[in-house]
Amino acid sequence: MERVTAICPAKLNLTLHITGVSGGYHMLGSLVTTVDVCDTVTVTAAPRGTFTAEMHGCGSEGIPPQANNAVRAAVAFAQRFNTGGAHIAVHKNIPLGAGMGGSSADAAGVIAAMQALYGVRDEGGIKQVASYVGSDVYYMLGGGWAYLGGKGEEVFPINTGLDPHFIIIAPEGGVSSGECYRAFDRAPVFSEGSASAEAAMRGDYSALCACLHNSLYTSAALLNPDVAAAYALAAGLSPAAGMTGSGSASFAMFPDKFAAEEALKKYNGKFRAMAAKCCLPRVIKGE
Repeated sequence: MERVTAICPAKLNLTLHITGVSGGYHMLGSLVTTVDVCDTVTVTAAPRGTFTAEMHGCGSEGIPPQANNAVRAAVAFAQRFNTGGAHIAVHKNIPLGAGMGGSSADAAGVIAAMQALYGVRDEGGIKQVASYVGSDVYYMLGGGWAYLGGKGEEVFPINTGLDPHFIIIAPEGGVSSGECYRAFDRAPVFSEGSASAEAAMRGDYSALCACLHNSLYTSAALLNPDVAAAYALAAGLSPAAGMTGSGSASFAMFPDKFAAEEALKKYNGKFRAMAAKCCLPRVIKGE
């Protein structure tokens, strides 16, 4: 086997509470799920020490290798497990700077592909590599419903009977996560968010709708006016609406596919709108 492809879903933060600061890091409580807005990552085996990346779509072509999480993931994997290198091709559909975890999804896709490509079975080592590359990369490896704690590296999977559908409103302009957190720090408001996980575990859609919250919304909206515009459009489609990550994308949540489709027919906003449902990452083994 010389080539492996990973299908890498985006994530939505249905809730994102900043619970405090520890050691210079923001501590989070966040209910998340992965959705079928996906990047595709293909990794081809390369000689030891060789790492290349081709980026396609969503304006990703100009990302330099030293700032590319997919490359960082490949280098970290090879160093940790003493494997060959990687030729990486990423075809992006997850918008950049939208708070949908595209960079982490790509890194997770590289790790999953290299794990299959080189036959690595050390789950503890995989977690170490993922956590080194990014706080939510380990979650993105498995995806699905989960509650994230700590810096995002503490993953508590959730079994739920819920199957909501979403319309995601994504402005072209993104938000820098670093700038957003710094803006939050100028007027921090800490909160706890475990009620959302409890609602998800009970399969209580109404209770979950009442829990939607993002501690970074005010900061993100100050940095990019399109954040507030996108949220207003989402809220106009469903009373269950929120911003994901540090923005700029917002989502409208619906109890089923029919309700989401009917709402999407009415959408006439200026930003990209994507219908989405929950899904999991998957790996396709090649030749």
